[in-house]
Amino acid sequence: MESKKPKYIAQSEQERCVACGVCMKVCPKEAISIHRGWYAVVDAGRCVGCGICVKHCPAGVMHRAERHPQIM
Repeated sequence: MESKKPKYIAQSEQERCVACGVCMKVCPKEAISIHRGWYAVVDAGRCVGCGICVKHCPAGVMHRAERHPQIM
């Protein structure tokens, strides 16, 4: 049985991210990391699109977007 991927995924506006780490701390799936202390990066394989990071981001740079299917 093939597992279904969530419909949504978190995305970060990397150019505006202040790398505070709040999103990383609140993510229940540990899908977010801070790249070299500069900006948040979302691991698409772990993110379930719950939106918790979006609600907690003090800079307002985390968003929930529709996940696009992989083209193979």
